Amino acid sequence: MAKRDYYEVLGVEKSASKDDIKKAYRKLAVKYHPDRNPGNKEAEEKFREATEAYEVLSDDQKRPMYDQYGFAGVEGMGQGGGAQYSHAFHDFSDIFGDMGGGFGDIFENLFGGGMGGSSRRRSATDPSQGASLRYDLDISFKDAVYGTKTEIHFQHNETCGTCHGSGCAAGATRKTCPTCQGMGQVRRSAGFFAVQQTCPTCNGSGTVIDKPCAACHGTGVETKHKRMTLTIPAGVDDGKRIAIPHQGDAGANGGPAGDLIVVLHVQPHSYFERSGQDLYCAVQISMTQAILGAVINVTSLNETKIELKIPAGTTHGKLLRIKGEGVPVTGTNRKGDLYIKILVEIPQHISSQQRSLLEQYAQLEKPSVDPKPVLLSSLSR
Repeated sequence: MAKRDYYEVLGVEKSASKDDIKKAYRKLAVKYHPDRNPGNKEAEEKFREATEAYEVLSDDQKRPMYDQYGFAGVEGMGQGGGAQYSHAFHDFSDIFGDMGGGFGDIFENLFGGGMGGSSRRRSATDPSQGASLRYDLDISFKDAVYGTKTEIHFQHNETCGTCHGSGCAAGATRKTCPTCQGMGQVRRSAGFFAVQQTCPTCNGSGTVIDKPCAACHGTGVETKHKRMTLTIPAGVDDGKRIAIPHQGDAGANGGPAGDLIVVLHVQPHSYFERSGQDLYCAVQISMTQAILGAVINVTSLNETKIELKIPAGTTHGKLLRIKGEGVPVTGTNRKGDLYIKILVEIPQHISSQQRSLLEQYAQLEKPSVDPKPVLLSSLSR
């Protein structure tokens, strides 16, 4: 079955705020949660669909990529089809836990304790994917059209080479946190309400280290500087995102690394402009070249000379096309076209001989002294 648009799934507009998206997801999660609908496959599918939509639309990196490229833009970024959602709500305590006042605990009691089953709260010691990183790269107009290779420099967190991500010094081990007994959270009762908070001793990990690794100070990761060669395909446009898998920050507890997202910023050219796969520029020609016709040389984007025939009687502003000299279509052998706008130059100063010849021409031409008006908007068609 074809996927539904994520905004349609949650019932929100494309301009919806994060709070609107969260509220919409809460409503659907309460209605279709599997623990409230045991054995109901349709409800389970709707819950999964809503969770997948929330995972993408609530993420500051995934949402813009989905808005620009649809489902293809978020492929491989941890969404959809059985993936381990990084921050979507998985049980009722998560759905209402950030509302304050112990709402998560109340709903746990109403709907059956810890909810159990496939919607189990993930432990702080479970493997989790590392953060994806953004890298902004300026490239020239020419490199965007023809493609290039460039070296990028960035830093990210890698798994500590000394402790291999455990955070423990040699011979040391992680022990169950004595404060929360490995739960990562502690409860505080306030009358009728029970408020659940992150354990202050282990910061939610559920474990403590008696002797932290000296290299990473118990974090399990080290900041590393890295260089790599990035291939930019021909025909990319401004704002294009290139995802480099597993070059983001290392995951926690053996989880996979995030991605490095390179965002391209194409610098403007001195005289070429782009529209889709076509290139545009303008050249000036003389009045006599426009009237009589001529063959001129046009310098292309790759700085080669191309002969362009100017037909006799060419008017100011006319567009002439040179086929196949535009932007390559990524993944194909096709290219767009190059369009040349002709600007007929009227000389501001002429010699006496030129004036004499033009006066002779005017006598032969006999131009109208009563020209017919033309609709101004028709000139832009």
